[in-house]
Amino acid sequence: MKKKSYDFDAKIRKELVNKTVLITGGAGSVGSALAKKLLEYPVRTVRVLDIDEYSLFKLKRMVNDPRLRLLLGSILDKERIEMAGNKADIIIHTAAVKNIEISEFNPIETIDVNINGTVKMIKMSIINKPQKFLNISTDKAADAATLYGATKQLSERVTSWAGYHIGGTKFASVRFGNIIESSGNVFEIWNEEFKNNKPLSITHPSMNRYFFHIDDAMNLILKCLVLMNKGEIFIPKMKSYNIKELANKISKKHKIIGLRQGEKMEETLIGDSEKRTAEERDDMWIIRQYSH
Repeated sequence: MKKKSYDFDAKIRKELVNKTVLITGGAGSVGSALAKKLLEYPVRTVRVLDIDEYSLFKLKRMVNDPRLRLLLGSILDKERIEMAGNKADIIIHTAAVKNIEISEFNPIETIDVNINGTVKMIKMSIINKPQKFLNISTDKAADAATLYGATKQLSERVTSWAGYHIGGTKFASVRFGNIIESSGNVFEIWNEEFKNNKPLSITHPSMNRYFFHIDDAMNLILKCLVLMNKGEIFIPKMKSYNIKELANKISKKHKIIGLRQGEKMEETLIGDSEKRTAEERDDMWIIRQYSH
């Protein structure tokens, strides 16, 4: 088993050696962790594009590496992303409006960023021709019930289309559940409530969600960079956790706040119709939407 792990790490190193990587939304929790992880490898440069100046500043304070490039700008700005993607070898697209409540009340902006922003990034890639374009998606794209999920489902679709029909660049998506260490998630809310001696907010005691650690997410992304070829959607097999049981590990005091609009009791990593055509492996499913 150790030999296999070593071999795979060698493949990742070979994939990344002397490469310029662009991460959109790269100053967010996932993007920042990814930038730090990539800098452990012999990359030439890691470019981080983000609209949040303060988050870029914090990332610079956190990561002291001359290979890190901080780019202020929006994925909706055609000229900016063409400059950011110039001579990039790999693009990892994490930029998105992610919060369910904010996205439901700001549908035009959410659609603009999550769908039109992805389309602009793909069009830029057709011009700049990076070797690989990996789109970061979410379990909420499977049998989508929220606006956020629907926009991410469409971003997967257009990325798969590009992977099958556009030559010169390999396109793919990776879809995973909640990251425990990501900003704005339920653990951040609970820790703040616990610190202030308040009951923990729970939408429903029977709700279940998929969670894994940020290190697992980073390793998955790097693995998909090696495996990706032609518009695949990579979906890891993850463990589902009961929300009430997770909250009990922090505090036994809870308050039930009810489900938010479109929120499911049970999230799905992969839909039943997708499972029928997906390639199943020990640790993941691989969906190929364009098989002919």
